[in-house]
Amino acid sequence: LAFYALMLGGWSSGSKYSFLGAMRSAAQLISYEVALGLSLLGVAMTAGSLSLVDIVNSQDGILSWYVLPQFVGFLIFMVAGFAETARPPFDLPEADAEIVAGYNTEYGGMRFGSFFMAEYIEMIVVSGVATAMFLGGWHGFGPEWLAPFWFLAKMLAFLVFFIWIRATLPRLRYDQLMSFGWKVLLPLATLNVMVTAVVVVLT
Repeated sequence: LAFYALMLGGWSSGSKYSFLGAMRSAAQLISYEVALGLSLLGVAMTAGSLSLVDIVNSQDGILSWYVLPQFVGFLIFMVAGFAETARPPFDLPEADAEIVAGYNTEYGGMRFGSFFMAEYIEMIVVSGVATAMFLGGWHGFGPEWLAPFWFLAKMLAFLVFFIWIRATLPRLRYDQLMSFGWKVLLPLATLNVMVTAVVVVLT
């Protein structure tokens, strides 16, 4: 669904820069969506459930967090998460030197605010999913009433990591972005799922 929203948002503004940014966003979204899903599939296979509650409850201790047995999947999720949210170094749809501000170039007021706010909400969602799937969700030290604060603290750590990467790494070229997604990340995610399946069956 995000694909249609991006394409319509870029096309309807009537600007070639906006439409080019929308096409870049859509291609990037499709390229990294598969690897993102496969990285989460490894966690679901390890937990033996697709329920987020069951997955979090199976990580009730630090040593049982899935970031350890699914470390490769965690790295794949983080890289694909950066690409999905179009954060640096994967912010090609908004490359200022090439296409101004991407698909929202011609928008102003609340329309621009909605696009802008949606990008940061997407960062929060990716941080929440990573916390639930890999870092034990609401599990932590102390009494049970601290559970929501543990979840928020882990999400905040992910958001700080997003900002740190933004200030550290330069932007990739578009061909490097697409080549990395299809030739490196997708085969690695597929291999991770296959190895996880073998380990789950044998154990």
